[in-house]
Amino acid sequence: MAEIKKILIVRFSSIGDIVLTTPVIRVLKDHFPDAEVHYLTKFQYKGILVANPYISKIHTLKDDWREMILDLKNEKFDLLIDLHFNLRTRLLKWNLKIPSYSFNKINFQKWLMVNLKIDRLPNVHIVDRYIDVLKHLDIQNDGKGLDYFVPVHDEVNMNDHLSDQNISFDVYAIGGQHETKKLPLNRIREIADKHDGYMVLLGGKEDYENGEKIAFDHDNIVNLCGKLNINQSASVVSQARCVITHDTGMMHIAAAFNKKIISIWGNTIPEFGMSPYLPHKDSKTIEIKDLSCRPCSKIGYSKCPKGHFKCMNLIDTDLIIDALKN
Repeated sequence: MAEIKKILIVRFSSIGDIVLTTPVIRVLKDHFPDAEVHYLTKFQYKGILVANPYISKIHTLKDDWREMILDLKNEKFDLLIDLHFNLRTRLLKWNLKIPSYSFNKINFQKWLMVNLKIDRLPNVHIVDRYIDVLKHLDIQNDGKGLDYFVPVHDEVNMNDHLSDQNISFDVYAIGGQHETKKLPLNRIREIADKHDGYMVLLGGKEDYENGEKIAFDHDNIVNLCGKLNINQSASVVSQARCVITHDTGMMHIAAAFNKKIISIWGNTIPEFGMSPYLPHKDSKTIEIKDLSCRPCSKIGYSKCPKGHFKCMNLIDTDLIIDALKN
């Protein structure tokens, strides 16, 4: 292969998946220190990467595909690393006609697990599978975990939100893209009732109302759902003592800051390779194992297909409180 001067990494979405690619960005830059590392993603996820010191330039998907291809061609990339691998990235590689390496999504193995409960999943985290894409470049994992860089203007002063100055607090990221990944509201309320320290609730605008219901009549709970952007939420996570989270992007952001994580799993399973990467030694996984219907999806649903939602309703919230105290 010719000298590598400019590299394009492709991962369109979403928050967690992009955070999980950060070791690839870092090891590529370390291996090719004089090369420019560029990144192509959706516009709404650009903010996750803007402060990453290993990235020279961020490109975003455009409605005008031809214009985007022309812009990328003008960059004269020497190498493309495809960490998304779908029809659009295949078209992208066909148009750019440069050397490329692609990620295997193991969709067939996931289909077997979801639909037939046949486990052919590799016992390898997705980060290690991302890094494996670079093996032909003689690049190995540096073992430094995930990265997340908060822009200075997005750093949050928690003294503005907590009545007691400089006090320790936990975070509960109550959101999730799919309802079957989230504890029902009444179960989160149980945790709020049992929690005796300060807790900050994080989520999107769609989580604000639930956040208000959880924080109601709790002087020790602060609802910041819908009030912060993703970098500001990451800043709050970086200051937390412990993070409670569902299988969401915030879980991976917490892992990037090496936080103690209590991850709660519903219809998805850690065996898909998306558990917290290189987690804090005191982190805890909460799940109901051996349910015949679990996993019911590799992503999630708006409601339980069976109607009983046992994967979340059977979770003992005392386990979560015990994990917090320990």
